[in-house]
Amino acid sequence: MQGDISIWLTIVGLVIIFSIVGLLISNKVSPIVGMIIIPIIGALIAGFGFQEIAVFLEKGSAQVMGVVIMFIFAILYFGIMQDIGLFNPFIRFMIVITRGNVVIVAIATALIGMIAQLDGAGASTFLLCIPALLPLYKELHMSRYLLLLLVALSAGVINMIPWGGPTARAATVIEADLIEYYLPLIPVQAIGAGLIILLAVLLGFREKRRIAKRAAAGEIQLSNNVNIHAIADQFMLRQNEERAQAKEQPRSYKGLSWMNLILTIAVLSTMMSGLLAPQYAFMIGVAIALPLNYKGVDSQMERVKAHAPNALMMAAVILAAGVFLGVLNESDMLKQIALAAIAIMPGFVVPYVHIIVGIFGVPMDLLTSTDAYYFALLPIVEQIATTQGVAATSTAYAMMIGNIIGTFVSPFSPALWLGIGLASANMGKHIKYSFFWLWGFSIVLLGFAILIGVI
Repeated sequence: MQGDISIWLTIVGLVIIFSIVGLLISNKVSPIVGMIIIPIIGALIAGFGFQEIAVFLEKGSAQVMGVVIMFIFAILYFGIMQDIGLFNPFIRFMIVITRGNVVIVAIATALIGMIAQLDGAGASTFLLCIPALLPLYKELHMSRYLLLLLVALSAGVINMIPWGGPTARAATVIEADLIEYYLPLIPVQAIGAGLIILLAVLLGFREKRRIAKRAAAGEIQLSNNVNIHAIADQFMLRQNEERAQAKEQPRSYKGLSWMNLILTIAVLSTMMSGLLAPQYAFMIGVAIALPLNYKGVDSQMERVKAHAPNALMMAAVILAAGVFLGVLNESDMLKQIALAAIAIMPGFVVPYVHIIVGIFGVPMDLLTSTDAYYFALLPIVEQIATTQGVAATSTAYAMMIGNIIGTFVSPFSPALWLGIGLASANMGKHIKYSFFWLWGFSIVLLGFAILIGVI
């Protein structure tokens, strides 16, 4: 009898997971609809009553609530910092110091991409980087696909931050404290940043040779008088115009930029040191940043409204994931799926299943959505690896590091489509140009994570 129940839970659990993955891949329903309705229907079919399902939902929601609050206020905070142009002077400086040198432009692109991704929003990274750097790339006859590759790579590594989508998803699935989960990733990010600079140098020299060949063949004519300052000034002018068009105007007085920088450092330090949970650090940060930068209630609330859609969308997805995970975990469906998988899997594979899946993380980004990867696949792999004594965090790190680099080569990424449009590029050509560089980079970074003991 117990065996029949286990088989039935396994079948229903797999149907729930495959149904959600299929609907997400086919773009038939939103993640919110799929991850709420399907698990509840599945739980009813599995024989659970409404009282039991209510407990599943309550426990699942409680599991993700801290992450939801953090997401809302982190997106609001960094949205405000982007609005006031906190990072713009640095970007202008990086454009100027390139002096038209192809290799230095590639390095600067990587650095600017890292800075721009600090808000955890891929769309704003492309909005900031592509219009700022594309004129320079055109002037130097550099490939727009190199620009997309370097921005995608930089954004992927920095996206490991706690308010980045993949990190929050992974921590939510394994029920880990977000900051405790993130801290071991800092050295991985540092190694990743160093590897990006090295790759930017390599690709920069390769691009320089390509440009020289085209010039020698008479395809292009090189200019010896690239007006870097004009390009940098155009970037600042465009940012100032965007701010001027906004209905609410930020305050402007001496020392304000430094005050915002100090506030940002204080918020991040408070969070990282564990003095306050991330959600409360960002709550306080938003409460200070709004009156510091905007005068009057109306202006302050307009800034909240401007960034509310992004904050609400991510918060809703995480809450929906809480329903999905609550049903699958509390009903024992995930446990039964893992036991069934172990029974049919070759013994030598099971202890390394998390690493194997991590190695194929980037190709999986072309086949499945981010939500499906973290909320459907990660729980199963984590359950399987746990039976072999592998820590849940180790499984999550392996799958996330292996996958996160491919975020912006996937056609399932809306932010990438924005970047493709801004660069007047082609999605197919971008995948062809960037895919193997990004996949190779992810495998190397995964290897470093294993060497330093993170995995």
